[in-house]
Amino acid sequence: MVEDLPVTPMSIELTLAHRRFWWQIDDEDTQPGQRHVSADITPLDPCPDELRHVADIELAVAGLGQEPNLLDAVVLGEWALEFLTETVVDPGAGELHQALEAEIAPGPPRMVVLRHVALTPLWRGHGLGAALIGSALRMLALEARLAVCRVSPLEFVQCHDDPQLRELAAARVGGMLEGIGFRRWRDLHVIGLRDPALLEARMKVLDLWWPSGGKPHL
Repeated sequence: MVEDLPVTPMSIELTLAHRRFWWQIDDEDTQPGQRHVSADITPLDPCPDELRHVADIELAVAGLGQEPNLLDAVVLGEWALEFLTETVVDPGAGELHQALEAEIAPGPPRMVVLRHVALTPLWRGHGLGAALIGSALRMLALEARLAVCRVSPLEFVQCHDDPQLRELAAARVGGMLEGIGFRRWRDLHVIGLRDPALLEARMKVLDLWWPSGGKPHL
């Protein structure tokens, strides 16, 4: 229910930070970089301290034309390196496998890896995850062409001891990603960062809160 939300979501702002390991000292364009998105209630609004922080989204950005490096797995994950190796058919131009090349709008020859999303306990269960992911990815549309994510029960080992619960969690997250426009590509989920579906991802929250008087600060 809308009234169950602790604070109006119209007051949530996203802060994007660029992170790098100390040993990543080569040319920035040839090294994958980490991005951290923090979702918080704007300081302009009164809010209890325990409700101020809403979510964290961990991303990584890699060039489609770069030569995969074993050290890059620390930032991207091994599965993302495999995606680069198997899907980029022309590293010089960053051209993708034909089936993906035809589906994804042109853009900078980089990809975003969606690595982790966590809402704080008091903000869970309100459907905000999809909207925040869509907005975070859209923020990077000038920097990269597509986003990829692996949704596997193995990603939920720390959350659930029961294998069935891990399967259910993976299915739920996969369905959420598909609901904001991600398409299945082999064992991954993929979306172009200029896909209108990422803009639509916010509409459910806006439709619930904009008419009710929850106005953002302009």
